[in-house]
Amino acid sequence: MVSLELDHERAPQDAAPEPPIIVYDGDCPFCSAYVRMVRLRRTFGAVQLVDARSAEPIVSEIKAAGLDLDKGMVLILNNERYHGPECLNRIALMSTSSGLFNRITKAIFTSPRLARWLYPVLVGGRNAILFILRRRKIKLPEQN
Repeated sequence: MVSLELDHERAPQDAAPEPPIIVYDGDCPFCSAYVRMVRLRRTFGAVQLVDARSAEPIVSEIKAAGLDLDKGMVLILNNERYHGPECLNRIALMSTSSGLFNRITKAIFTSPRLARWLYPVLVGGRNAILFILRRRKIKLPEQN
């Protein structure tokens, strides 16, 4: 696991940038399929995928920062956190247009307005499929 300082400290300009980190719900089939299908590796080479249900320290840091992983996945890029629709928008802006899936998601989610409007629908679909599959939501630390 890459250890990141998220207090906006900047790395020296000659240092290699940290690979992007996407924290998503590994129990959600939609979320898992999305992070597998989006083609960020062609842009960045390395992308770290972290299951929000794991014991990885970055998950605890995100929860401690008050970001609700039941309401959206998180992208960490250049020490900045993007949550929910902003995350999806950033991923769309950075992904390639190769493949039908990427062309469609890029066309829709590069618009911040569309991302904000459609993201609650996606979260509703996630919640519905978790309910159907009898899987629990991700808990915040105070809910444990």
